[in-house]
Amino acid sequence: MDLRDKRALVMGLGLHGGGLGVARFLVEQGAEVIVTDLRGSDALQSSIQALAGLPITWVLGEHRDEDFRTVDLVVQNPAVPRSSRYLQLARDAGVAIETEMTLFFRLCSGPILGITGTKGKTTTTLLTSAMLREHNPDTVVAGNLRISALEQLPRIGPQTPVVLELSSWQLEGLGAAHLSPAYACVTNLAPDHLNRYSGMAEYGEAKRQIFLWQQQNGVVVLNRQDPIVSTWADDAPGQVVWFSSQPVDDAQAVVYNDGGLWWQGTLLCTTDDIVLPGMHNQANVAAAMALAKAFGVPDEAIVRAICSFTGVEHRQELVGEIDGVRYINDTTATAPDAAMAALRSYQAPIVLIAGGADKHLPLEQFAAAIHQHARAVVLLEGSATPTLEKLLHQEARSGAGQTAAIHGPFANFTQAIARAQELANEGDIVLLSPGCASFGMFQNEFHRGEEFRRIVKNMC
Repeated sequence: MDLRDKRALVMGLGLHGGGLGVARFLVEQGAEVIVTDLRGSDALQSSIQALAGLPITWVLGEHRDEDFRTVDLVVQNPAVPRSSRYLQLARDAGVAIETEMTLFFRLCSGPILGITGTKGKTTTTLLTSAMLREHNPDTVVAGNLRISALEQLPRIGPQTPVVLELSSWQLEGLGAAHLSPAYACVTNLAPDHLNRYSGMAEYGEAKRQIFLWQQQNGVVVLNRQDPIVSTWADDAPGQVVWFSSQPVDDAQAVVYNDGGLWWQGTLLCTTDDIVLPGMHNQANVAAAMALAKAFGVPDEAIVRAICSFTGVEHRQELVGEIDGVRYINDTTATAPDAAMAALRSYQAPIVLIAGGADKHLPLEQFAAAIHQHARAVVLLEGSATPTLEKLLHQEARSGAGQTAAIHGPFANFTQAIARAQELANEGDIVLLSPGCASFGMFQNEFHRGEEFRRIVKNMC
């Protein structure tokens, strides 16, 4: 793909790193680069500064119709829906539309392992890459991790494994281009992003793109326990490998009731060797093991990674302990199912920080789980919080069991954390696991987690 002297429009700079990587890559390839974003320069200041000195034309605070009609190439940010009228302008004008991932797939010479799912995809991605690195230290990890895939291309040769976390939004672009990784894994499927998708069918179809365009020699690792994902095997062009966190006869990677982690009848290690907390992480370990084995990683490399992998930032991350109270950052739990998994992971009493922006997801089970597993809940302001607060009070009035004390909602994050500190006793956990999106109060969920870290560190 020759990009020299092509007029390339980067649609959506963003704050997560992908837009930065695309812009840098296009400049390095000799393209004439325009960056356009509906947000203004103040909101994007950190990203603009990171590109300072590069020959880029900036169009901020608006999109100009003529840009989409007159360039040679539009590189679409995955957060931009395919239904965008600006993308339709480009299509009507015969302009090529790519994403960071479609460019990467076309240019990458190494084997690609892709991982998606509603929950656990980041942990599974990083654990898979740790397993591969134990065998091949040159393994590259990128994707939906604030790591630009395009910027990794100089490191990648034909024998360099590449492990990618792929979101549903990124997979939409890959599916439109009929591209899937040779090795794929779907951890699970649960309601999420229903503020973007019309329902679970459309959301699931986006996830399925990770394997639908594989060749016959491709491999997809699927969750045998997931009621939706387990029905997808017949549509896989290549080999299907199953994993399960409970005994299932036809799964190759299984966690058994005796605490053993098995691969095709061979015991690799026990759940006591897994450092990560929670039953859900046993499923993530089984998924990573299945993908690594399908790729040919030796058992000893897999076991070394399992025994040494301590987790991922912003995902049940211990950020500090004050007066015997542990503070856990699980900001990436932006959906109720993820927050419920975190609530079930700890035996100690929990003071939960929850609430935020609405993703059009049902909150009834989340409210019930809060009362079941938390001693108190501190609510953050946001469009989903009034519904969550109402459900919490309804659940408390039902008298069905123990109840959590309800505090807030707070518009000030520091005040919310201070209230959680007041409520927590020695031996308790203050858990930031919102179950809701972050926009409104924060730039994104990572900003929310970084603020939690900063505030807790200042309290120490």
